Amino acid sequence: MGKSDSGAADFKLVGFKNFVRVNPRSDRFRVIRFHHVEFWCTDATNAARRFSWGLGMPLVAKSDLSTGNPVHASYLCRSGDITFLFTAPYSPSISAAHPSSPASIPTFSHRACREFAAIHGLGVRAISLEVEDAEAAFAASIAHGAKAISPPVFLDGHAVVAEVHLYGDVVLRYVSYKSTDLDLSRPDSWFLPGFEPMDASSAFPADYGIRRLDHVVGNVHELGPAVSYVKKFTGFHEFAEFISADVGTLESGLNSVVLANNDETVLLPMNEPVFGTKRKSQIQTYLEHNEGPGIQHLALVSDDIFRTLREMRRRSFVGGFEFMPSPPPTYYRNLNNRAGDVLSDEQIKECEELGILVDRDDQGTLLQIFTKPVGDRPTIFIEIIQRVGCMMKDDEGKEYQKGGCGGFGKGNFSELFKSVEEYEKTLDARRVVESSTTSAL
Repeated sequence: MGKSDSGAADFKLVGFKNFVRVNPRSDRFRVIRFHHVEFWCTDATNAARRFSWGLGMPLVAKSDLSTGNPVHASYLCRSGDITFLFTAPYSPSISAAHPSSPASIPTFSHRACREFAAIHGLGVRAISLEVEDAEAAFAASIAHGAKAISPPVFLDGHAVVAEVHLYGDVVLRYVSYKSTDLDLSRPDSWFLPGFEPMDASSAFPADYGIRRLDHVVGNVHELGPAVSYVKKFTGFHEFAEFISADVGTLESGLNSVVLANNDETVLLPMNEPVFGTKRKSQIQTYLEHNEGPGIQHLALVSDDIFRTLREMRRRSFVGGFEFMPSPPPTYYRNLNNRAGDVLSDEQIKECEELGILVDRDDQGTLLQIFTKPVGDRPTIFIEIIQRVGCMMKDDEGKEYQKGGCGGFGKGNFSELFKSVEEYEKTLDARRVVESSTTSAL
């Protein structure tokens, strides 16, 4: 069970089997979509190019010295509707010498960025939501208990940006526009003022099929207070939940709750560690290496996961991302029984060759795979998914896929955990050898 305190008296985990999904449409402000994810780092140039190459997300915009920004270097990678922003500070003395040159990210702080990178390493600072009215969203959030990080800032009369605390050193950023007539050829229109297009010669053009951000997962010390806090100020509802008995192994586990907006297109799962298992919970390992709560992984939707994975694996050892070990052959021998009505024999074979996991719920099917941690620390990683089924039509007759179609890989959690446990054992084994060697000296 999740822990609770006086601020989370109404929070009680019931587990996957007993959870009943209800959408009360209780948002406190209108949420349109995920807008962008901002990484804080010490070298935005190399971080952005690594993600661009590894994920097939072209560099499309910048705000740096070449655009007249002496405060921070920021580079934008974009594929489909997914936008990743990488930001690093310039010299504080150079920035201080140009007080009339404001940062393009109005909430940027030299001190906070340096401290963030020193404490957490490469990580996500901001989860940004496009909302109908950022000023109203901020006001509603503060009125319902959110901790203010930055009040609304108006940019060139066009965009509004505001921030509230989410968990750890992560913020929830609200972005809205005064006009819906956005010029897609100009990043200062569709993103934020101060950003300019990248030179065509410096942008990597490849596209591996990644199209949108599905969910953003955070790890926290205790679910009760964290979930209650976010639910209270956003109005988001519980979309799914899992307890250790649902998703753990004999060695470790977690508890998890997924929060969603009215349209169930913005999904914010949160995990807490469980204790008393044979091995330390992987969530606890994350919390220790990250020095507290933070973003554990980003789930990116592909329109063709087989193509995406072929491209990504081709670059795994040449500047791209490595993947967690594949499940054993027995997993794929049983796959035809579980998903043979959705996947062809050829697709099942491709799943085995590429290490793709497959799960399903009563509505659809989920194909998924996880990278190893993307930085030096065993913290943040990437999930690539494709959802199959759950197609619906809106009031205008436009077809769309229902949020969370196919679930969140409940049936694959044990396989993922086993992979992570084996990965962590290799780190533990090295430490044991080194400890023994040191003791013998």
